[in-house]
Amino acid sequence: MLEDELTIEEVDALTGPLIGHPKSATFRTADLAGLDVLARVVENIAAHAPHDEWREVFALPDFVQEMIRRGWIGEKAGQGFYRRDPISREIFALDYRTLEYRPRQRAHLPALEMARTIEDVRERLRTLVRGSDRVGRFLWKIVSETLLYAAHRIPEIAEDIVQVDRAMRWGFNWELGPFETWDALGVRWMVERLESEGRAIPPLVQALLVSGNETFYREKAGRQRYFDLASAAYREVELPPGLLLLSRLKAQNRLIRSNPGASLIDLGDGVACLEFHSKMNTIGADTIQMLQYALERVAKDFEGLVIGNQGEHFSAGANLVLLLLAAEEGEWEELEAMIRAFQKVNLALKYAEKPVVVAPFGLTLGGGCEITLHAPKVRAAAETYIGLVETSVGLIPAGGGTKELLLRMLERAPRGDSVDVFPYVRQAFETIALAKVSSSAHEAKRMGLLRPTDAITMNRDRLIADAKETVLALAREGYEPPSPPAEIPVLGEPGLAALKLGIHLAWRAGQITEYEAHIGRKLAWVLCGGDLRAPRSVSESYLLDLEREAFLSLLGEPKTRERIRHMLTEGKPLRN
Repeated sequence: MLEDELTIEEVDALTGPLIGHPKSATFRTADLAGLDVLARVVENIAAHAPHDEWREVFALPDFVQEMIRRGWIGEKAGQGFYRRDPISREIFALDYRTLEYRPRQRAHLPALEMARTIEDVRERLRTLVRGSDRVGRFLWKIVSETLLYAAHRIPEIAEDIVQVDRAMRWGFNWELGPFETWDALGVRWMVERLESEGRAIPPLVQALLVSGNETFYREKAGRQRYFDLASAAYREVELPPGLLLLSRLKAQNRLIRSNPGASLIDLGDGVACLEFHSKMNTIGADTIQMLQYALERVAKDFEGLVIGNQGEHFSAGANLVLLLLAAEEGEWEELEAMIRAFQKVNLALKYAEKPVVVAPFGLTLGGGCEITLHAPKVRAAAETYIGLVETSVGLIPAGGGTKELLLRMLERAPRGDSVDVFPYVRQAFETIALAKVSSSAHEAKRMGLLRPTDAITMNRDRLIADAKETVLALAREGYEPPSPPAEIPVLGEPGLAALKLGIHLAWRAGQITEYEAHIGRKLAWVLCGGDLRAPRSVSESYLLDLEREAFLSLLGEPKTRERIRHMLTEGKPLRN
């Protein structure tokens, strides 16, 4: 970092999700753990690992030692590599050269921007690490040191490479363990570069190449195998009890049907799984068609259905590229038909005769959240970041999400004719209008995006298997689908006026833009039942019609399309 003159922010941008590591990356993680804890770990290694080849590498830089001396030990001290101003809430980053704080800056590196367009983490790593610029040089140094260290520790700290990879994936939330990273970069390429730099090749890597092989893992007959140092041969990777790998099942001819957006897979024991696999698992026509097919097929031939996948995220929402192209081409009838089809399939999911369990994890946004909201039962990963975020691109949820969140909030209201339900309608409005996203599955329950009765799985690798068991348990108990609500109370003009007043005050206070106020009024119009002069009860289909109308109206607005384009190009919302 010091040699390549990278800032704190640049290092964190390069060592987080970009290379398959957690968002907290390097320095934010240190702040969370505490620099005092980091120092004790270093002291422990120095004291108890005297023969470790990397012992000196763990020594803390002078500026970190000075930070500890000053008490700048991270989050618990109010400042570390980052600090937040208590009044303005602005985040400042440390300039390690001067030990002064300055406003945090976004990392602007050409290689970084290019790599963000590459979805596959293995391809991203190869592209970045093999680069000849300072980003490539920096990442080569830290990645190669990490991989060499891991290879030198076999069999000292673990009998096989699988245990090390699992420890880093499960314990540190890496997407790829060290030996999976060796394979991603190319073992032969790594060795040639290391030898050209005069660096020692670990015995494990030498044994792999001497055996005539060049990867630590290989697939055979749908089963993963790993290179075992003791036998210099490949052994099958044994799955821990309770795990299901969709890739393995597909390799074993358990694929029922597939299209570019999704696949239907037989999980065994009478349970099917609908797997999304488009880019970022976005939802488009292919996904909707496969979901409809899955529900029809399960109704005839299975005990129930799991909706889940084993990608990086459950779903980033609607395919914005297709939405934007269709809107700019004026394909309004096609758009209306697609939205209607999404609404219809979500209702079919909700009221299916056989149990359907949705298994969200990671980003579960927009349309992914709407599918989850309609699920009769959810089995969520603990780290589920779920929300209806359509307003950030100038739209409102139109797959039934607006209607469904309103129902969830109304379920919280006490029963009785004299109960004022406006606070619950306002809560639904605020959750959608502010594009709120949960920080966990537990928070999602508090927000109403998950039910109190929905289950949570701590180990994401177990999620599909746990969801399957939930389906089987529901089937054994004699599953009965929920009944459609006889009526949904909406507030009409009185409720709409109250929400509009709040929107106006937020605009006057400078909290929202004029166009955001316009989006808010559209959302309020749907939640309050449209053009109704007084409170009354309406049906689900009535609210779905309003959702569709408001969505298409907003999609026709130039400022909404500006927001969508900005999100696609910049990866963040536009406040126009």
